[in-house]
Amino acid sequence: MDLNSSLSNFTFLTRGSNTWQEFFTSTFTTASEDLPEIILILSLVCTVGAFLNLHLKDFPIPLPVILFLIGCSFEILSFTSEQVQIYADAIQWMSPKIFFDLFTPIIIFNVAFDMDVYILQKLFWQVLLITIPGFVMNYILILWYLASVDKLLLKTTPWLLFSAILVSSDPMLTAVAIRDLGLSRSLINLINGESLMTAIMSLIVFTSIEDINVSLKMKVNHSLVFEILLEIWSYFLASFLFGILCSKLIQLWISTVFGDDVYHISLSVSILHLIFFICELAGMSGIFTLAIMGLFLNSTSFKPGVEALLLEFWNCLSFVALLMVFTFTGLLIPAHTYLYISFSDIYYSLNIYFTLIVLRLLVFLIMSPVLSRLGHGFSWRWAFIMVWSEMKGTPNINMALLLAYSDLSLGSEREKSQVLFHGVSVCLVTLIVNRFILPMAVSKLGLRDVTSTKYKSLYCTFQHFQELTKSAASALKFDKDLANADWNMVEKAIILQNPYALNQGEQTEHQKVTCLNCNKEIDETLNIEAMELANRRLLSAQIASYQRQYRNETLSQSAVQVLVGAAGSFGEKKGEYMSPETIKNYSESKKLLAFIRKVLLNWVYNTKKEKGIPSRHCILRLFHKIVFMDEFEYIGYLVILMNMFPIIISWIPNLSDIYDQELRYSNYSFLAFYIVESLFKMAAMRKEYFLQAWNLFELAITLVGIIDIILIETNSITYTLDFILTVIFIKIVRFLRLLRILKLITPKLLQIIDQKMSHQLSLKYAILKGYVQGEEDIMTIIDEISSSKQVKQMLLRRIMKNTGHAMKELGYLEYDHPEIAVTMKTKEEINVMLNLAREIVKVFRSKGIIHKIEGSEINKLIMAKKREILDFLPVIKPLTIEEALYHIPWLDKDKDHIHFIQERAKVVTFDCGNDIFEEGDEPKGIYIIISGMIKLQRSKPGFGIDQMFWESEEKDYQLMYTDFVISGEIIGELNCLTNKPMMYSATCKTVVEMCFIPKRHLYEAFEQCCPHIEYKMWLKLGLSIAAKKMREHLSYEDWSYKMQLKLRNVSVKDIPKNTKTDIYDETVTYVILIHGAVEDCQLRKAYKAPSLIPITCCQVQGTEDFTKVMIVQTLVDLKKFRWNTRKYVPSRKASLPVSLLELTQSFLNQQANSIKKTFNLIQILRFNSLQDSLIVLRRKWTSTRSPRMRLGENLEWLTTLF
Repeated sequence: MDLNSSLSNFTFLTRGSNTWQEFFTSTFTTASEDLPEIILILSLVCTVGAFLNLHLKDFPIPLPVILFLIGCSFEILSFTSEQVQIYADAIQWMSPKIFFDLFTPIIIFNVAFDMDVYILQKLFWQVLLITIPGFVMNYILILWYLASVDKLLLKTTPWLLFSAILVSSDPMLTAVAIRDLGLSRSLINLINGESLMTAIMSLIVFTSIEDINVSLKMKVNHSLVFEILLEIWSYFLASFLFGILCSKLIQLWISTVFGDDVYHISLSVSILHLIFFICELAGMSGIFTLAIMGLFLNSTSFKPGVEALLLEFWNCLSFVALLMVFTFTGLLIPAHTYLYISFSDIYYSLNIYFTLIVLRLLVFLIMSPVLSRLGHGFSWRWAFIMVWSEMKGTPNINMALLLAYSDLSLGSEREKSQVLFHGVSVCLVTLIVNRFILPMAVSKLGLRDVTSTKYKSLYCTFQHFQELTKSAASALKFDKDLANADWNMVEKAIILQNPYALNQGEQTEHQKVTCLNCNKEIDETLNIEAMELANRRLLSAQIASYQRQYRNETLSQSAVQVLVGAAGSFGEKKGEYMSPETIKNYSESKKLLAFIRKVLLNWVYNTKKEKGIPSRHCILRLFHKIVFMDEFEYIGYLVILMNMFPIIISWIPNLSDIYDQELRYSNYSFLAFYIVESLFKMAAMRKEYFLQAWNLFELAITLVGIIDIILIETNSITYTLDFILTVIFIKIVRFLRLLRILKLITPKLLQIIDQKMSHQLSLKYAILKGYVQGEEDIMTIIDEISSSKQVKQMLLRRIMKNTGHAMKELGYLEYDHPEIAVTMKTKEEINVMLNLAREIVKVFRSKGIIHKIEGSEINKLIMAKKREILDFLPVIKPLTIEEALYHIPWLDKDKDHIHFIQERAKVVTFDCGNDIFEEGDEPKGIYIIISGMIKLQRSKPGFGIDQMFWESEEKDYQLMYTDFVISGEIIGELNCLTNKPMMYSATCKTVVEMCFIPKRHLYEAFEQCCPHIEYKMWLKLGLSIAAKKMREHLSYEDWSYKMQLKLRNVSVKDIPKNTKTDIYDETVTYVILIHGAVEDCQLRKAYKAPSLIPITCCQVQGTEDFTKVMIVQTLVDLKKFRWNTRKYVPSRKASLPVSLLELTQSFLNQQANSIKKTFNLIQILRFNSLQDSLIVLRRKWTSTRSPRMRLGENLEWLTTLF
């Protein structure tokens, strides 16, 4: 084992002692004949580590300590057996530097990537305060302790390095230790952030001390301050900037469309070590760069759906690195080290450990007054937990190995072994003691984030989970293939013990609070604690919805980053919740263009020619006239440009020496002009001269120039380092006068920035659309968010208010920029259809229709088409009136039908604020919105006996009474079909252009030209309701594909009043009541539209005069379907393709043609138009809404994709 190779290899680039070829040769080709033994040991360590981690999770001794003891045992046994010695030597050839470079980058990056960066943004100042001043205080106190109790008799440099070892921490072990303790998110992220930055700071300090020590020995008359500044620049500033640059490049590179997830895994692993070694070769800190990369990357930085796989893979690599570090550490400590261990050494290690605890606690208590005023607050309880949560591990051990095996003068071999022993023993003692103390401290201090309200909420959630499981089992009992199963055993097997079970007192007792407004007692679940818990779950559900939309590729990467960032930035601060306004503020604060534009506008404002009032004195009035002439301003610009040439020459050493005299005189001349210019402006503007920031800036540059001349003339400048830096500073200040030229091009820069910002309107549209979809997703899980009726009502009111505000903003945006809206919708449509095609190929492979090779080839075609279409998607113009009629679903692109309607339809225009119709008016016809936005509003229904009858069957949610519809929407369909008065009023929010189809012409079309239009209109309305109801019974992951297969075979059926009608048979999967009301003939249970009739209800009868249901059939046995709706069901017979590719192509064509009538209405078009959602006055909010889409989305173009 080469004990002295680490430092030379570590500093080879900066010292110039080794060539690149020698470095790689000495590093990677040593002992290559031992590779079989190394591979065997690596496999054995991974196997043993996985077995121990599986069976010893609750063992008192931590896994790293057990691995270390195994490594020590292996090293001791190597002296008793030659076979063991061979394997031990195979590992001990590795230098500590390679040992550090292989494992540490993976651990640091994985810890940084796994952090909640949005909470860290809120805790930024706390982490910064603990990391920099706190680290310095802790480091100085440790230095003082080691100097006071100098048992090892270390010299200055080893003393500094040993202190860096003791102050460091292991961020991965720290994160694992606090993960399952029930701490708040803020405290967890504060501990993780502080541990990560402490580890990085200690590693940088350790490396910097080594570099500075070697530099001072090799160079004579070298400034220590200059070396420290150079280390700060290279290890902190340069590494920070390079980390940001690498994160942006990786995000741009790896987020593109790849066909195979293996590419992402291989690239992510190789690029980590590649960037690490590039930084090390360039003299930067590779660890700090990787940490910055991990913080700037998140789950939305990669291809949709691959982030979970990458995170699992990196966690696996981090676990393997942990196994290797602690096992190999036991091997790398020589066995003769244990011969020198005495009781005093053990006592000294324990003394170091407890002293570190006391010093760390002292630092936190000193800084607690400042920390309590930052972030989410800070308390002495947090200080105790942060002290006991610090785990020492991989960074400490790596630095201890580098120090023990370096060529620095540490004294005898015994002293070197003692340094390594104490560094490792402190780590082991920390892991063992903190494992016992930390859980007890959290429990005693009451920091578990599990309140009584949260515990009850979890109890109700688990009960709801059990009920869903039991209901699924009850439904399966009707399956004829499972009729002979032992259902008693099944029911017993699915009953799980509730881990959040409440005692009897908690189940019956409820705290009451009094409302301040009405003095009415309210249930405890309405208190602040319950509301804050609901807010947290609401934010979590919003983030999950945005990420799910991104995985489904219905939300762009930039939009999901803004939405997730805005939702995650709230943290746990009470009283905060997400709204469109907060999203706007967050997105604008993150835009560099908005910041630059604000700076330029401020600059233009401060550099305007404020002439002011001329003086009464003739001389001053003359100065005023001269200064505010354009010629005077342009002369100043020309002089500045001329002055740039001498300044540039002065920066070139050879030319500066040759033209020293000429440069001096030119400097005098230009400075004289600037002084005269300043005097002229002072005389013209007087006091106003000192009120403009730009004038003060130029005056400061002029004063620096005068100081420069004074120093030169008095020969005060020498060639010492301090004066050289002064000269450099003066030259830089003189060069800043060039910024004045930017005043000429500032208006042009503003035009360019405004043009660039106009392209961000599409991002704004995607953000609003994703937010609306997220709020609609939350509506479906509102019962799981809170079990309190009052809290749910408050959340619903907030969601409805925010959704309405977002829809209004979306409508105004689409009205002002219709081409952007159409382009974004078409792009989303293409994504959906291509993803559907990929799902179809996946199903074909699972069913054995095509093989893996053929499926991969088809997937490559789909990926190529996606790159081709999405990378070069042109701006699409909005549809005209003729095109809008062509894309109405119930006209089915039939030219005769379209011509018949077009002859009788007319174009109407309404101004902003005009009323189109009022609630209760007789329906006049159907309105197709071409452009503009309309507000739909209805009055609140009254409460009566009839209302209470339906109350038991519906959720206790408040109705939504206001809605907004935009271009592409159709209003008035339901009222024309039922010939009932309008249930809402319509008011124009902008100038609206609509295509109006009168009711009598529509009825004429039903009777004469197009008898099937009425059925297709009901089918269109039924599809929207069916999609909402079915989505509640399908998982989000399977919704897009399964919904298509189910809704391809649908029909609408009338249910006569007081007449028994069979609805379910072997070919029916769902029956959705879309209008009217029915009653179960067996259970006498009533159902009100819109609702999903359960499969247990086989026979119903209508209770209203006009009732319709939507029948969803299976894909087989359609001939047995007993109702005469065959002519309305599209035929699925097709000739057999001659090849697998043609088979898939034919199926895709069939899917595209049939699904675009259903899926486009479900997934893309807006299903929750108010005329659909308000079919019944007493309808409660039980369904979700899909994003708004125009009816015309160039659907004929989509068919050409396949």
